Amino acid sequence: MVQDMYDGVKAMIAAEKALGGGGTAPAKASGSVECGPHLVKPEQITGPPVWPAGTKSLVSKYVTPEMFNKFQGKKDKAGVSFEQMILSGCQNIDSGIGIYAGSHDSYTTFGEVFDQVVLDYHGHKK
Repeated sequence: MVQDMYDGVKAMIAAEKALGGGGTAPAKASGSVECGPHLVKPEQITGPPVWPAGTKSLVSKYVTPEMFNKFQGKKDKAGVSFEQMILSGCQNIDSGIGIYAGSHDSYTTFGEVFDQVVLDYHGHKK
């Protein structure tokens, strides 16, 4: 099972390069953080991320302001923060996936997000 997850993450990373832009960005909420390459540390993601128009990454689809607020500041059992897991997708607005598990426990601790991302990526219904 762990090997299957590992293989799935490797496939998602490979597919990241093949996916492109499109879609729309949500309206900026109060306290939100504009995404882009200016973000260099997870600590800079201090509010719900807002992706620019044209972003169609899975992280931008499923990390809604409500979901961000639920997991903001939380860490998995390995000590990896939610902000660390979404930093890549917040920096690289042309990313296809944009969220990466910090450890095997990330899939449990942040399952509400990862379940949606994995199911969407693989085209499955729950």
